Amino acid sequence: MRKFMLNFTPTGMIPTKEMTPHVPVTVDEIVTEVNDVVKLGVAMVHLHARDPQTGKPTYKKEIYRDIVRGIRSEHPELIICLSTSGRDFSEFEKRSQCLELEGTLRPDFGSLTLSSLNFNRQASVNAPKMIQDLAAKMLDLGIRPELEAFDLGMINYAKYLIKKELIKPPYYFNLILGNIACAQADILHLGLMIRELPENSVWSVGAVGDSQLKMNIQGILAGGGVRVGLEDNIWWDEDRTTLASNKCLVERLVNTAEVLGYSPYTPAEARQLLQLA
Repeated sequence: MRKFMLNFTPTGMIPTKEMTPHVPVTVDEIVTEVNDVVKLGVAMVHLHARDPQTGKPTYKKEIYRDIVRGIRSEHPELIICLSTSGRDFSEFEKRSQCLELEGTLRPDFGSLTLSSLNFNRQASVNAPKMIQDLAAKMLDLGIRPELEAFDLGMINYAKYLIKKELIKPPYYFNLILGNIACAQADILHLGLMIRELPENSVWSVGAVGDSQLKMNIQGILAGGGVRVGLEDNIWWDEDRTTLASNKCLVERLVNTAEVLGYSPYTPAEARQLLQLA
């Protein structure tokens, strides 16, 4: 059976308990959700932390530390990526703080969005110096960048970082489609992005909202992996009549992939593919 990468995104920065009761926001909720889906085939997890008092996104490494500790105590081989998102925090010291965890709590990856972009109601500002400084800190700490590409220009910027020797192969990309101001959830847009990837790239496909399942399947059929979870889509159906849970989204994807003749990499297999310790 052919293999694919399954990258799980349980929380993100946008979903709240008011939007959906299923989104995990506390440390215990996030740890429990991740540990529950690993047995379904998750090899990599993309984590955002929330403030325990307000439920809003936080950059504090102490909260990331508790999440990572809870996951690694149960699943030490799981590949962990921590977010350095610029949506809510503009200072380098805040955005990069989660990268400073040490020892067994150090993440394997840090997210690295490759340009500024507009979401429906908010901008994510990623100035060239910020991107390069984050990449340099990851390189210095031995943390790999999870390269977040929303359009062709971002892939081209990754090639610029390669020329500057700020990132090293094998490169891991999340190709995220369907955002209003970026590449759309269309097979031609996806095909162009895949064609432009540098050599020695491993990639997964995600999509915003209703397009998540469709583009996940396109990614698998095109020979890549998937990014799935409530961070990108809180609905089970395109009519938006039923709220999804993380577990049901992962189960549906794995079951659909199995019908198509694909199964997820184990964390150990994914580490070998990405040349991680």
